[in-house]
Amino acid sequence: MFVVRTARQKPEELGVPSDLDSGESEALALAIELQADLLLIDERKGNDAAKRVGLATIGVFGVLLEAKKRSLIANVLPLVDRLVKDLKFYTSPSVRQRLADLANED
Repeated sequence: MFVVRTARQKPEELGVPSDLDSGESEALALAIELQADLLLIDERKGNDAAKRVGLATIGVFGVLLEAKKRSLIANVLPLVDRLVKDLKFYTSPSVRQRLADLANED
């Protein structure tokens, strides 16, 4: 079940940088209010801002690697390729190769 929540305080009141887009700002603000253990965020600017305010972060690729490590999925690369093809998720060839290395996949 999903529960949709919004932060009670405005992002700027919580020290969230004002140069982020509204979605990233709200995600950071809610994570701060909830004292979240981990924030899922992929944009570099948002990730850097999250770390500056003391939040631990993980990206989609990190989630996939952790899922494989826990035997929840068999392979990472087919899912990465599907993200790129179907959702236009950008990744460079060098990042894909690094994922292949980390996941022990060819």
